[in-house]
This record gives sequence, C-alpha cells and structure tokens, in this order.
Amino acid sequence: MSGSLNALGAVHSASRSSMMRWWLALNSYPQKLSTGKKNLWTTRRSHAQVIHILASNLTVPVASTLAGEPLRRIARRRCLVLVGVLCVLQTAPANAVEQSDLLKLYAHSRIINDKQYQCFHSLITKESNWRVNAKNGSHYGIGQMRNKRYAKLDGFSQVDWSIRYAIKRYGSMCNAWRFFKDKGYHR
Repeated sequence: MSGSLNALGAVHSASRSSMMRWWLALNSYPQKLSTGKKNLWTTRRSHAQVIHILASNLTVPVASTLAGEPLRRIARRRCLVLVGVLCVLQTAPANAVEQSDLLKLYAHSRIINDKQYQCFHSLITKESNWRVNAKNGSHYGIGQMRNKRYAKLDGFSQVDWSIRYAIKRYGSMCNAWRFFKDKGYHR
C-alpha cells in the first residue's frame, strides 16, 4: 500500500513540476512575440494580424526549459506523467452488484472450505445459474427443490436451505456435485 502511495506521490510531483515548466514556458513566450511596447496577448488584433505575427515569429528560437537536464531524467519524468494520466483515464466505471454476486459471497461465508465452496458453486450454477426465481417443472429456486415454501424464500434463505440439504443428503458439497455429474440430476 505504501509503495503505491509513494509511486502516486512521485507521479503527482513529476506532473506538478512538468505543469510548472509548461506554465513558465507559456508565460515567457509572449515576451518573445512582443511588438513595440505591447505584446501579442494584451493587444486586441484582428485574426489576420495575429496570424501574420505568429507566422513571422515561428522561426524565433525559444529556449527549452528542459535544455540543461539529462535526457534520461526528462524521459523518466515524461513517462511518470504519462503513466499518471493513463491511470486516471483507464479507470473503469463501477458496475452494479448483481444479486447473484451477493448470493455467492453469502454462500462462501457459510462454506469456509474453498474446495467445498467450488463444488457448491458448480452445482448451483448448473442447476439454476444462481437465479432465485428459476423454475424447472415442479422445481424452484437456486437449489431446484420441490418444496413450494422454498420457492417463496429470498435468495439467502435458499442458499441456507441448499447447503443444509446437500450436507444432510450427501455429506458434503463435493459429494453432491459428484452425484450430479454422474447422474445428471439431483435427488
């Protein structure tokens, strides 16, 4: 965590120094385009006059603020700024949480052993794809049970009922999944 904060601080300070250099270069540029006592930025001119002044001053050499720095340092700073910008631009929008995601999380909180949870997850995915309102003939819910009371339960209660049933009937989630893979159904 502190490593990412240090990297973020480095990107921030690098971008601040780059922005400062850019601002200084921008504010020093009009003095080179000055004509008489007034400069290009403070004098009202027509578009044709501005284009003429800019075109005539395009060949004026402008000293780079980076001229005295070694190329590697310049490249490193630009790279850090680019990484910072890409991190900001590439953030993905947050997606809404589906009910099935909450049910999976709830089931995993009830089944501590990951191997047993994976078996339960596979079983429920095959049976109903984690849809609480799934119906297959006279079978209802995520566990596809025949009990009509089960069909009226919310998803979290259906998870609890399905876990209790698998443990009582098969001894474990993996035994229930094995039975389902062998027979193609759940008894």
